[in-house]
Order: sequence, then structure tokens, then C-alpha cells
Amino acid sequence: MSPAGAAPPVTTAAPVTALDQARVLLTGLPEPVLLVDDDKRIRLANPAAAELLGPALEGQGALLVIRQPEQVAALERALSGSPGERQEARLLLTTAAGETIYRMVVHRLAEAHGLRGVLISFLDISHVEEAEQMRRDFVANVSHELRSPLTVLSGFIETLQGPARDDASARERFLAIMAQEARRMNRLVSDLLSLSRLEANERIRPRERVVPAEVLRATVAALRPLIEDSGIQLEIDDATAEASVPGDRDQLVQVFHNLVENAIKYGGAGGRVTVTLRTHPRWPGILGEALSVCVADAGEGVDPIHLPRLTERFYRVDSHRSRQMGGTGLGLAIVKHIVNRHRGRLAIDSERGRGSRFTVILPRG
Repeated sequence: MSPAGAAPPVTTAAPVTALDQARVLLTGLPEPVLLVDDDKRIRLANPAAAELLGPALEGQGALLVIRQPEQVAALERALSGSPGERQEARLLLTTAAGETIYRMVVHRLAEAHGLRGVLISFLDISHVEEAEQMRRDFVANVSHELRSPLTVLSGFIETLQGPARDDASARERFLAIMAQEARRMNRLVSDLLSLSRLEANERIRPRERVVPAEVLRATVAALRPLIEDSGIQLEIDDATAEASVPGDRDQLVQVFHNLVENAIKYGGAGGRVTVTLRTHPRWPGILGEALSVCVADAGEGVDPIHLPRLTERFYRVDSHRSRQMGGTGLGLAIVKHIVNRHRGRLAIDSERGRGSRFTVILPRG
């Protein structure tokens, strides 16, 4: 018992170690980070690392967690390197949700305050890899689309300069084909420029009020020569009472032009195209009232297996037929981007032998 009036005993707190300080710092990092000592054992793992690589990491051998040859080699090089050196490797993790790609950076620590070993961080670069793959695919597709007409033009030019120099009938036939291929390249370049402009402005929603029924009537009037030449019976069923939506008139013209022209060209075997306009008090995924425009044909239809990819750039169900019809493979991609800019939805429904229905849903507010 302490004598009366004596001060209470002083308890000394345990000193804060460098490892404790490192734990506090790593816990606050959003990226997965491991601290591995020279014996290749994990001394620290922050919560993000536990979420990525599994629980109870501390104390485990690092090679039980990092097992791919490229990452093991990077770890070995860093452990045998000088303080401050860093090594990098690519880590691919496959889960039920898909593949995720990480850049693993291994940094050799200087021996200070009792901390030794390497610091390993993981940065998710899946979006960078996907963007790069999209860029490569895009360049390859554009090159392929341009190579064909350029080859045709070059071949005919050589023929006209040589064997067919004085053949009037061959010259007229070849020039007609060359003009067709030149128009196809012009359409391709025009569509590519449209896509570029759309992607630059896709996050800016149009604010002007537009009447889709009026836009559709103007679009059908412009397509009247094609409709008459195709022998198609086109019907417009409009119950919107001139309802308006926030929109960009020129872009909506592009949407309706592409959808109606596709219905005529590819669904024309059924002899009829119907365009239905309706207003709706609500629509799934749309806030408030909505307006729908459905372009339906009675043609051959599309196998459902193709539907998820129809709006991809350069994706064609029948490449040969599409090129014969003058398509660039970008029409539905343009439609998708325009509808996205209007905060709307694009629904595609089709069955083999039962036609196709392309429905654009636009919010009214």
C-alpha cells in the first residue's frame, strides 16, 4: 500500500516501433501493399492486400502468395539489389468476375529504424490494358476497312493505265466501281469523325427541346427515294401528340436515319417497316417520363447470339452483305453513343425469321 500523500506509480507506455508506424501508414493506403523481409516472409499487409490476396497474410512466406514466375523473379532481384532500387512485373489474377491485371512494384528499403526488406505494391491497370487493346483493335479494323477499297482502286488504276487504256466499255465499268469504293471510303471517314466528336461531347447532355415525331418525319422524307426504290411499305404509328425531349436535333436525325435505313436495307425482305412512337409515364432505368421510338421490320432477323455485339465498332453479322450495301460497320455504334449522350436506352430484339426491333428510349425531362 502506498504511503498517504505519495504519488501514484508511473506506468511507462510501450515504445512505438518503426513497424507500428509502418502499419499505420500502410493501413491508410487504398492500394494493396506488402512489407516482405529478407527471409521472404510477409511482415505487414494492409487491408487492401488482404482483400486482394486473402486473409492472414502476415507471417506467411511471400512465395506462397506470389507464385507466378515473373513476379517471383522481380522479388528475388529486389531482395538482392541495392536500397532504393525497384523492380516491376505484371500480375494477372483470375476470379469468377473475370481477369484483373496489376502492375506489381517491388521497392528495396534502406536499412533504417529496424525495417528491412522490400515494399510490394499492386496497381490495377486493367483499364489501361483494355484501352490499349481497344486502340490496337481500332487501328487494325480501320486499316482493314481501308485496305480493301484502296486495293480495288489501285488495281483498276493500273488496268486503266495499261491493258484497258483504249477499252471504252471497260473504262466506264471500272470507273463506276472506283466511284463506289471512293464513296465507301468517304462514308467511313465521315462516320469515324462523327464517332470522335460524339466521344468528346458524350458527357454533355443536350438541353434544347426537340420533337422526335417531327425529326422522324423529316428523316423519312429524306429517305423517300430509297424507300421507293426498295419497294418497302413504311408506316409511322405516332401517339406522342408532338411530345418533346431534351435533345440534339442533328444527332437524332443520325439515329433515326441509321435505324430506318438499316431496316430498309437488311429487313426489307419482309416488305414492311413500321416505326412506332409512344410516351410512357416511366421506363426501367429512366428517371421520370420517357418517349420511345421503335423501328421494326419483318425481315430475316438476327440470331440472338449476335445481339450483344451489334453496337460494337465494325461488328457485322454478314460482312460481305454489309459491304455490298455500303455499310461501314459503325452505324449502330454511332446510334449507341448518341443515345448515351441523351441519357437514354437502346433496346434490340430480334429472332431469325421474325424480323428485328430497334427501340430508342429517351427521357422527357
